[in-house]
Amino acid sequence: MREERKKAFKALIKGLHEGVDPEEAKKSFGEIVRSVTPAEIAAIEEELVNEGMPREEIHRLCDIHLALFREALEKEETLAPEGHPVRILMEEHKMLLGIAGNLKNVAEVLIGAEDSESVNRQMAQVSKIEEHLRESEKHYLREENVLFPFLEKHGITQPPAIMWMEHDRIRELEKNLYSLMGNRETIGLPNFARQLQEPALALAEMFSSHFYKENNILFPTALKVIGEDEWKEIRRQFDEVGYCCFTPKSATISIPEAAPQALRPELAGVISFETGTLSKEEAEAVLNALPVDITFVDKDDTVRYFNRSEDRTFVRTKAVIGRKVQQCHPQKSIHIVNKILEAFRNGSRDAAEFWIDSKGRMIHIRYLAVRNQNGDYLGCLEVTQDITNIKKIEGERRLLDWT
Repeated sequence: MREERKKAFKALIKGLHEGVDPEEAKKSFGEIVRSVTPAEIAAIEEELVNEGMPREEIHRLCDIHLALFREALEKEETLAPEGHPVRILMEEHKMLLGIAGNLKNVAEVLIGAEDSESVNRQMAQVSKIEEHLRESEKHYLREENVLFPFLEKHGITQPPAIMWMEHDRIRELEKNLYSLMGNRETIGLPNFARQLQEPALALAEMFSSHFYKENNILFPTALKVIGEDEWKEIRRQFDEVGYCCFTPKSATISIPEAAPQALRPELAGVISFETGTLSKEEAEAVLNALPVDITFVDKDDTVRYFNRSEDRTFVRTKAVIGRKVQQCHPQKSIHIVNKILEAFRNGSRDAAEFWIDSKGRMIHIRYLAVRNQNGDYLGCLEVTQDITNIKKIEGERRLLDWT
């Protein structure tokens, strides 16, 4: 964006936030309004937040921005081939808009439904809609955990953050809807039908606004800045997260995989994992910070490692390293230990769990088979956790409580 154009565009956005009438702004900045691109909107929003404008303020007036630039945005068609992550997300947008439309229709029909057959048919639709909405969580998880991080690597941070705020608003609306659906037997059909209309309409409006922003700003910007090989990696990670029960099969046809990246030379003291890197110091500190006790026994039944969590439940000393695990248990328990390890070794089982009362504390003990990507047995992980306080948890705590 040339400097003069950028200054003018920024002045336009600031003017809107200071209360300038959008129609007046359109007259004053006619050329910019008619020719703005999605990437320019994303870039200016980025700069304004970096300069101190609250992200919430950008979000609050987002719909006004879109109304002003709608004509220019709709000139650009977001094109992505079958199987492309953007194509998948946009196809799901269509499906979700249809689901929200069905919910509105069901709410209207239920208001006037009198015969039981019609009521049963509409309530079956309600159950199906609820299932689809719950499944839609995978749509948002793919965006938040795969697409957004790739955008952030290219310096696009504010549009994803604003979209995530809207995801949470959608989740809130859906949560209220699920609560109403769960109480439909208690409150009776007339009340349920009447109360269903408001959340159905709110969700449909939210979907329409949110998906428009993603389709016309976020996705075109992503297509502009993210490279072809990156898109292949994004698709691979989309597949890992999974798809919704309503995701069109045609949208998820396979695409060529990303070319394997050249391995970087190992840095001294750095351990490379598939999902990241840690120094030896960091790895040890992370394992010791886990709120569980872990002990690893290798494929030959030899104790190889244990962490030093702050409040270890069972005593572990370095003297056990290199010892056969059978020697670490009383004679009366060895047959159980051997049974578990043999089942792990032959692949018939992957876990065994126990819980005991120890000095008034409830202790949960799990033995987990450790296998590599080929399914080969590498050993057994013992995980011990004091769950006494966890069992007492009720309700929710969403705010920080450090009083």
